[in-house]
Amino acid sequence: MAQATESFLPSFGKDGDLPPGIFPTTLLEALLRFGKGSRRRVAVALRLERIYRIASGTGKLARFVVFGSFVSAKREPADVDVFLLMEDTFDLGEQTGEIRILFDHAAAQAHFGASVFWLRRLAALGGEEETIAGWQIKRDGNRRGIVEIVKERT
Repeated sequence: MAQATESFLPSFGKDGDLPPGIFPTTLLEALLRFGKGSRRRVAVALRLERIYRIASGTGKLARFVVFGSFVSAKREPADVDVFLLMEDTFDLGEQTGEIRILFDHAAAQAHFGASVFWLRRLAALGGEEETIAGWQIKRDGNRRGIVEIVKERT
């Protein structure tokens, strides 16, 4: 089993969200922090792990961001919300099977129980940092913290 690396995942605020910011962490650390507390959380954590493995298995994953209720204090998150920033050389037309499903929002929701959004780096208007930071904005206009899954240090 991989060892957790040092990262900083802050405590939830009074609203149940992480404080505003983009918090890098490994997949293992995210699963340990957010994948416990209820059967639903465990199930959603397994979905996240599967999605990460499929996306990174393309060899074209640039950034992997998790936002929404899974990275909040909500006891029963409905699903997991992810944003994938892919390399410009990622060609959806070349993909088949679960990879193809993952990059179709409606199909991913039905198959994986996840809201998956994605762009190629070139399409990140304003730059990738601004694009990723935008996922902190909630429907009500307030900001919340989000998590970026980064590779394990070896």
